[in-house]
Amino acid sequence: MSIKARLMDSQDMDRALTRIAHEILERNKSTDKLYLVGIQRRGVPLANRIADKIAEIEGTRPGVGILDITFYRDDLSLLSENPVVNATEISCEMNGYKVVLVDDVIYTGRTVRSAIEAVFDMGRPAEIQLAVMIDRGHRELPLRPDYVGKNVPTSHREIIMVRVLEFDGMDEVVLAEDPRYSAKAAGRTED
Repeated sequence: MSIKARLMDSQDMDRALTRIAHEILERNKSTDKLYLVGIQRRGVPLANRIADKIAEIEGTRPGVGILDITFYRDDLSLLSENPVVNATEISCEMNGYKVVLVDDVIYTGRTVRSAIEAVFDMGRPAEIQLAVMIDRGHRELPLRPDYVGKNVPTSHREIIMVRVLEFDGMDEVVLAEDPRYSAKAAGRTED
């Protein structure tokens, strides 16, 4: 995979998460009935980091849950005969809570739609908000995040990789050429 640019380093990511934590508190006024839900995989450590920052600011850490949206995806049949399912761990009833979904990147909006559907299967929250590290555009559904670490306009031929210490051994955000497109381009001949 060809890396085109490093968009954020660990300090940039930390600053963005601090800002998001402040914005969440500003909008919601407190941690009372506030619950963060990390979308598997990289949304989970991001949700935990935001919760830690909220605790530093407010003195109270909101609850954090883990959500796997595999069976809610509209492209499940295209993924694999045996899709990998990760854990879902929600420790509270959603009824009446202000739920903040946390994910690494928003692109088409289909993951968020799936996450919202999964949350409603667990209860009826008072409100659902969305926090993402990167908004890369190209929405196919009328969804937009409430909290954004960074807006990065991209082409369909590019991908954004949010790397987190917990899974990747480092914190950074990089822009890369999508290998599906570069492989096609390599096989093309000029006339």
